[in-house]
Amino acid sequence: MKGARRTLVALVGNPNSGKSSLFNQLTGLNQKIGNFPGVTVDKKTGVCTLTNGERIDVLDLPGTYSVYPKSKDETVVTDILLNTSDPLFPDVVVVVVDTSNIKRNLLLFTQIKDLGIPVILALNMVDMADRIGKGYDLELLEKELETPVVNINARNGVGIDRLKKVLEQGAPKQGKAFFDVTELASDQIKEHLGANNAQTPYKALHSLVNDGSIMDTNAIQAKDTTVRYGKINKLVGKAEQKKTAIGLKLYTDKIDKILTHKIWGYLIFTAILFIIFQAIFAWASWPMDLIDNVFSEFSFWLSKTLPAGILTDLLAKGLVPGVGGVLIFIPQIAILFAFIAILEETGYMARVVFLMDKIMRRFGLNGKSVVPLISGVACAIPAIMATRNIENWKERMITIFVTPLMSCSARLPVYTILIALVIPNERVWGVFHIQGLVLLGLYLLGFLAALFSAYVMKKIMKAGERSFLIMELPTYKMPRWRNVGLTIVEKVKTFSFEAGKIIVAVSIVLWVLASYGPGDAIKNAEQNVQKSLEGKKYTQEQFNNQLASYKLENSYAAKLGKSIEPVIKPLGFNWKVGIALITSFAAREVFVGTMATIYSIQSAEEDVTTLKNRMRSEVDPETGQPYFTLALGLSLMVFYVFAMQCMSTLAITYRETKGWKWPVLQLVYMSGLAYVLALVTYNIFV
Repeated sequence: MKGARRTLVALVGNPNSGKSSLFNQLTGLNQKIGNFPGVTVDKKTGVCTLTNGERIDVLDLPGTYSVYPKSKDETVVTDILLNTSDPLFPDVVVVVVDTSNIKRNLLLFTQIKDLGIPVILALNMVDMADRIGKGYDLELLEKELETPVVNINARNGVGIDRLKKVLEQGAPKQGKAFFDVTELASDQIKEHLGANNAQTPYKALHSLVNDGSIMDTNAIQAKDTTVRYGKINKLVGKAEQKKTAIGLKLYTDKIDKILTHKIWGYLIFTAILFIIFQAIFAWASWPMDLIDNVFSEFSFWLSKTLPAGILTDLLAKGLVPGVGGVLIFIPQIAILFAFIAILEETGYMARVVFLMDKIMRRFGLNGKSVVPLISGVACAIPAIMATRNIENWKERMITIFVTPLMSCSARLPVYTILIALVIPNERVWGVFHIQGLVLLGLYLLGFLAALFSAYVMKKIMKAGERSFLIMELPTYKMPRWRNVGLTIVEKVKTFSFEAGKIIVAVSIVLWVLASYGPGDAIKNAEQNVQKSLEGKKYTQEQFNNQLASYKLENSYAAKLGKSIEPVIKPLGFNWKVGIALITSFAAREVFVGTMATIYSIQSAEEDVTTLKNRMRSEVDPETGQPYFTLALGLSLMVFYVFAMQCMSTLAITYRETKGWKWPVLQLVYMSGLAYVLALVTYNIFV
């Protein structure tokens, strides 16, 4: 214990060693788990209750291969472990090791041990090691390393209680150093230790390397690594216990010959994408219609049940339609993330990273750029944070710049409402939904735009230095359905609450802007509408609709939309779409909530039709034809593929690049690209 704080235990290990799974088992939190580097891009903390009732803090650090950092996320680890004054300096470090690849993983363990930090060795994935015929003598390892060693399987919780028992005993004594590094730079280390007698020789070596006292740092690091691996190989050879393999590695290799094949691999991945996007429309249509009808009926019920007044109008025509316009897409979000979770759980997503690495290099991107770009399909914010494991600064900046072009889940509601409006719900060859194919095309368009933009940025920045993706392909596993379910719940909850908070705020502001206006136009709306209908036959419902439209057209919201209409009219957009474009700068999915609020305010109280039906019945006053045509729908879709309409993404870019230069460039470039390509699209299909 340090002072009054609880014992702090840090989890450290190579990428894909199972740290985050162990973190989840110890703390009960649902930390993101993936089969590739860059998933844990920042430190995560939680609380663990030991078997004796003691509570300890657990810190999950980013994956790293060595204490010599080469990227931003690896620097997070070394900054904490080398600085005893850091508030997060741990009392104990649990080094999590992939037992099926123990030699490579033990390098990091020996380095941390030699820093003088109390350490426990957790041999993870012992079941996988058994399947490939590998086992190890724990007593011998403990004796040789003079460190507690525990077998665990973080995936299913095996051995967690044993690890907790070891943690209950407090910081373990570490014994002698694994490698006497004084032979690497004897005089400098001894001199440094004379002034810093509390340090270990290995920590002294790090200090000398970092402050430039040792000139040939690369040679020192190389020799350190080489000597350590030599000793590790001898130790593992002594401790290894041969077992009967069940052919898992052979089984995995046979599958990989197909799934990572230079032709079949890409065809299979494309087929999987087809299935995902077909499912998003085919499986989600019924629950989406149900949610849409429930909110429409609820809005109608509120307007009829509650006493007439401002509050009733705000609820029935502002908040309920706005929130319902976003929650309708929960089934599609759930299906998308269910597929992504299954692909990650089985180990296939790591193969996707491997496949895409070959394409990325041709466009000047780092192999590690694959992880942020794939993550960008979910959300650009964690995706941009995942660029921290890219060592090359120029390649990292290029990746940050192009990642928002990947179509995130916030764009999905925009795409699907527009596709449902202008793309026929028909099948090609009796199998493929045209709507699903269009959705797939929009995602591929964003991906191709990211590649093209990266290539242009590479030429501008003259990024000639090449770095490489180093990753271990995990063996194939059956998905843990509990993890899949938790992922779906977490993503749906995040989407609903994050989008919901913004929608509520925007809906209130938008309802006020759409319900009030300058002058006496809205105050005298009934008289003005009656005058316009003099001499014409009309029903009460037609009068109510005309009145609602008149009020909206003379509101502050209409004034705002009409102020930008001259700029967006060449794209086919009217002032109503203009309002949605402005509000969706808060978040892209606000577009649908805004349209729901606008069309709810424009409708008569008796109208309980759904948002799609209201938008479908919109008429262009100039042509008398339906307003939402194929040309307009495609123009809007293309605009949202490219437009930077997410303040949170700009904020995270500012944080990661430490300045406004890159966020401003992103905003200008993506907005300009969106405008030009939407203009071209509209004129092609009009």
